[in-house]
Amino acid sequence: MYLHTIQPDHLDFEATRKVFAQPSQLELSKASVGLIKSCRKYLDEKIAGQTEPVYGVNTGFGSLCNHSISAADLSQLQKNLVMSHACGMGEMVPDEIVRIMLFLKIQSLSYGKSGIQLKTVERLIDFFNQDVLPVLYSQGSLGASGDLAPLAHLSLPLLGLGEVKHENKIVPASEVYEKFGWEPIELASKEGLALLNGTQFMGAYGVYILLRSFELEKWADLIGALSLDAFDGRIEPFFDPVHQIRHHKGQIDTAAQIRKILEGSQLITRPKKHVQDPYSFRCIPQVHGASKDAIRYVAGVFENEMNAVTDNPTIFPEEDLIISAGNFHGQPLALALDFLAIALAELGNISERRVYRLISGTRKLPSFLVVNPGLNSGFMIPQYSAACIVSQNKQFCTPSSIDSIESSQGQEDHVSMGANGAVKALKVLENLEKLLAIELFNAAQAMEFRRPEKTSPVLEKLMADFRKDVAFVEDDTIMYKEMHKAVNFIKKKFVRNFRV
Repeated sequence: MYLHTIQPDHLDFEATRKVFAQPSQLELSKASVGLIKSCRKYLDEKIAGQTEPVYGVNTGFGSLCNHSISAADLSQLQKNLVMSHACGMGEMVPDEIVRIMLFLKIQSLSYGKSGIQLKTVERLIDFFNQDVLPVLYSQGSLGASGDLAPLAHLSLPLLGLGEVKHENKIVPASEVYEKFGWEPIELASKEGLALLNGTQFMGAYGVYILLRSFELEKWADLIGALSLDAFDGRIEPFFDPVHQIRHHKGQIDTAAQIRKILEGSQLITRPKKHVQDPYSFRCIPQVHGASKDAIRYVAGVFENEMNAVTDNPTIFPEEDLIISAGNFHGQPLALALDFLAIALAELGNISERRVYRLISGTRKLPSFLVVNPGLNSGFMIPQYSAACIVSQNKQFCTPSSIDSIESSQGQEDHVSMGANGAVKALKVLENLEKLLAIELFNAAQAMEFRRPEKTSPVLEKLMADFRKDVAFVEDDTIMYKEMHKAVNFIKKKFVRNFRV
């Protein structure tokens, strides 16, 4: 079991990946405990010593900010906030993303700027460590004031309310409280806002998508190289000098990666009759590289957000300030999520074009990659499926961040819609995985028609491993089963196993 200590320091993707790549437990550092307790103490003393209203602490919320709340009702105010804002609809949020939400919310609260009680943060850690996952829904957030609805569902179980998923069953939160001997948290002033105001729904989707994107972009290169060699493509477009004079890092790195993958191939070095390859092969460095550069940019935005305090108001004990502002606004994430979806969709778009070329009956490959075309349809229809998925991705890439709908009687008159962008971006990622699997299915089939010549050692290992799961198609068979096997192959195999 891996133990990760929550620190009020910089959190990067490698540290995050380690937490979610293995069974993990969380603990708070002494530094974070001190900051959380100090901030709470300051807030309690501040409220006791002044009569001026502080938004969300002794006032209502949103457009109700001018309604004062008595000291006796401050706890009920926070409980009401959580219950009334739990308005999620749609599909349940995947377990992996709920775990990341818990992790990011704990990290955000660890900086001691939110006025949260220590016991509240510790209960969130209990949820993570005991795999008690609040039931969340994918619809309901406008991406400002943060992810109110999904974070309300994340917070309900702190009160012993709502539902959780535990041991693969959905049960009332009260049942797990009884099992572990927990007492519901009684929220203190401002705590409901600290829990609900934040970008952890958008953030968790983005982190999850990025962690998978880092892997899928490598798969795109590996499978693209297999297609290139199976199509009898040329290596010259991948030579370093041509990329150095354009200067884009993703392009330079992709060309180098393809050269490395194809090192030792008999096919890539044999004489070619054709002078040029189609763009979907020749421009792999330019297209894959541009998507990688976009992914890197988005990763930078999300790494900033993983280390951010995004609730409101924000408390600065050392400066004797409580500031009501807008760090909950998801615009940085909304724009980045739309960009990420487009970058991933383009990796899928060019992949489908390579599939189309492989089945075209050119370069001495049989039509539809089957020995007896006509009697057999062969690989005709997997390309249809790929085209369908590519088209769907284009629809998912309509930006969410260009939309805003006024809410809360006009108090919240511009919102990011980043939550919708996050949900769509995950669908694009899942579609990309399917598209790469279809390309691998086709490229492996095409490579068999180049025998006895061999591709590179890296790609021969890929072929050998793939053939353990997916057989060469001699005559027509039920194709969807083989396509699903190809998807599962990519899911279970880390690209680093192929020692590129």
